[in-house]
Amino acid sequence: MAARKTKTPVIEIQARPGLPLGMPAATFLRDYWQKRPLLIRAAFPDFQTPVQPEDLAGLACEETALARLITHDRATDGWSVRTGPFQEEEFPGMPDHDWTLLVQDVDKWDPDVRALIGHFDFLPRWRMDDVMISFAATGGSVGAHVDQYDVFLLQAYGHRRWQIDASESTKGKRPPLDFRDDVELKLLRRFKPTHDWVLAPGDMLYLPPNVPHNGVAEDPCLTFSFGMRAPASAELISDYLDTLIEGADESIRYQDPDLTVPEDPNEIDVVAMNRVVDALNAIRMNDPDKLGDWFGRFITTYRAAGEVMPGGEPVQREEIEAALAAGLDLQRHPWARMAWRRAKRGASLYCSGLEFALPVKDAQVLAATEQLGASLYQKLSAKGRDAVQELVSGGYYQLFDALAFDDEDEYEDEEEDDTFAEDAVVDGTDAVEVDSAQPDVHEVNIHEDGIEVIVDFDDTDESDDAQDDGKAH
Repeated sequence: MAARKTKTPVIEIQARPGLPLGMPAATFLRDYWQKRPLLIRAAFPDFQTPVQPEDLAGLACEETALARLITHDRATDGWSVRTGPFQEEEFPGMPDHDWTLLVQDVDKWDPDVRALIGHFDFLPRWRMDDVMISFAATGGSVGAHVDQYDVFLLQAYGHRRWQIDASESTKGKRPPLDFRDDVELKLLRRFKPTHDWVLAPGDMLYLPPNVPHNGVAEDPCLTFSFGMRAPASAELISDYLDTLIEGADESIRYQDPDLTVPEDPNEIDVVAMNRVVDALNAIRMNDPDKLGDWFGRFITTYRAAGEVMPGGEPVQREEIEAALAAGLDLQRHPWARMAWRRAKRGASLYCSGLEFALPVKDAQVLAATEQLGASLYQKLSAKGRDAVQELVSGGYYQLFDALAFDDEDEYEDEEEDDTFAEDAVVDGTDAVEVDSAQPDVHEVNIHEDGIEVIVDFDDTDESDDAQDDGKAH
């Protein structure tokens, strides 16, 4: 009987309604994820970029933004790299060709960009590292290179030509991956493309790790790069060992109660090395919960973006609950990264390296919710509300008034100097007059050192009908 031929998966596909990957997500993960590249035409049909080139340039001038400017001299095939922050006056004088501006972590600055991550929920959210956006003038490129992680390249504006070398997945032949030694960038010494496409807005290219590729702007264009976090084994081991050392029991030592007279006292023999292995194994994390907690703390800690800073004095739960009752929401800080896992008892929630033991439902709600209102908060257990209180005090959640700027144009006028301003986060010494609050809440004031909630309440004793007014701080 003749051997049945296995159909080779296609490498270019058209997205369909309800199937943005052009296929069920399970099929994509089975046939393409970390196996072969895939071009998806119209993955985001009629896509309109939430970020314009001038917005990206403005962000690249911010002190805390991670930005690079790469220029290419075609005559000499030379490349230069500069890192930000840049000055606003630099960009109007840039040439109209052969340069690229890249800004990392744009999802931390712009909520519309961050919302795009929800389209990738067929992957673990904690695997998503950041959304990097590049603007390229005509001919702009960063050269032929490989990435060590999975990446989805969404064309957001203009057109970009992508060339890739898919010979490993299509022919089983590994391409050469040695780098040039005459440039600052890690550019491939040799690059022989097997596929050549021009992507239009809404088209998306998926690349597994180590697929050689080169993108060149056909016209001024924006490309959104959704990069996955893939820690190197050395990074994992380093952090893991730090955790082991921190909690190591000093009484666990190298031991040799079965020692015999050595043939050569200067030799480290096999028996001695076995004892070394035993000593190392004794401090391993044999407890799955301890190992899982270490990884949860590790993977939710950003390695590039800025730190979340506490907002001042610890905030009391009563203050938070009164503010929520007054109609405010808790907005998660864009740099606060969350994940959760099931433990032997309940669950563990991780936020930017912190760890909380919670019921499973609480962990699921908090990990999935970026904007926490009164209704969801009321469904949390006491442990869940304690965790929220600690996260608010640490700056991982901020009180947020969604109604503060109903008029988007008015908001843009007031914030014209801050292209990537977030929605209205209440801070400083702002006073929030509450029109739709519950009857007992009179006013909420948010100060740098805490939240002041002015409440009218009934303090009637069973034997006394007198009423008093009071303040909750």
